[in-house]
Amino acid sequence: MAIRAVDTRAGGLRERRESQAVGLGLVRRLDWPLLGALIAVVAYGLWAIDGITRHDPGGSALSRQALYAFAGSLLFLAALFVDPDRYRQLRRPIYFGTLGVMIFVLAAGAATRGSRRWIDVGFFTFQPSEFGKVVFVLALAAFIAERSRSITDPRAPLAAIGYGLAPIMLVFVQPDIGTALVYTAALAAVLFIAGVRWSHLAVLAALTVFVALAVLWLLPASGVNVLKPYQAARLTGFTHPNNDPRGATYNLTQSITAVGAGGLRGRGVLGATQTRLNYLPEHATDFAFASLSEQHGFFGASLLLLLYLLIVWRALKIVAGARDLYCAVVAGAIAFMFLFQVFVNSAMTMGIAPITGIPLPFVSVGGSSMITNFLALGILQSIHMRRGVRRRA
Repeated sequence: MAIRAVDTRAGGLRERRESQAVGLGLVRRLDWPLLGALIAVVAYGLWAIDGITRHDPGGSALSRQALYAFAGSLLFLAALFVDPDRYRQLRRPIYFGTLGVMIFVLAAGAATRGSRRWIDVGFFTFQPSEFGKVVFVLALAAFIAERSRSITDPRAPLAAIGYGLAPIMLVFVQPDIGTALVYTAALAAVLFIAGVRWSHLAVLAALTVFVALAVLWLLPASGVNVLKPYQAARLTGFTHPNNDPRGATYNLTQSITAVGAGGLRGRGVLGATQTRLNYLPEHATDFAFASLSEQHGFFGASLLLLLYLLIVWRALKIVAGARDLYCAVVAGAIAFMFLFQVFVNSAMTMGIAPITGIPLPFVSVGGSSMITNFLALGILQSIHMRRGVRRRA
């Protein structure tokens, strides 16, 4: 009978290494450049939003936005001490719980401007679809990681698409096209990072473009309107911004004017008439980048974009060092989702992308967006902190 030797020292080292993953000692493994970029972009956003909202009827939104940042930072700290594998194990409760909340929003959510996106709890109104961005990635990444061995089979990406379509459609019918686009971008990132074949991705991209063309032009031409008229006008207005500058493209025209008026160094808080005199609607939310550009110019806007770029770069480094496929997919999807929001929001203010209502991360006024972005970066840090720790069986 063979006797197998057991190396107790190796077992002890492994136990100590795993226990370090849940202890305060793991904090030393933080991605400090990412943390520094987060602190810098939050501070810069608070400073910018103070100037943007200083002359609003309700006064500066700085204190309110700072409170959201504080709440987000607590969630960020909590996420550091949660092993990402816990999200993987709870994939089904996370997924179906998110669907349940979205259905509840459609049935009993607070209606504002024809949309049902928010739940009012008295002291705070939050948007579940914003929080759903992160949990959507966590659940979808677990779903695709379970099928990693058959990822080259067309049935695997099709199953993932079917899994992701339910929350996307629930967000779309609220209606919230911008957030639905963010979910779709996250789905594309998950498929790409998981290793879906290029040919399959090309087919899916072609189908996506065809569906977009059909919804915006082909079906309306035949008398079938999927979108409401104002939604279609917002999405297509950037292709002809001068056709209706006092109507459908008013916001876009004023936004382009604000960005151009900022010049290199900006007009300052008092000189930024587009923002101060409220010629630019939604200047603290959808068009916060345009207001920032008017007040602080090309240099101020470039500084913000460089901080965003630093966050995305560190997120991609985390993808490369992730301990397993699940963590890599989650980190990659969060990075791409973050980049997608920055690109679409800044591009739409300059007239090179459709107006979708996607908030500018850490700048646009809103608690749901601020807290969600803190949670996303907290999960990124958690993945980085455990890059050398083996996942428990």
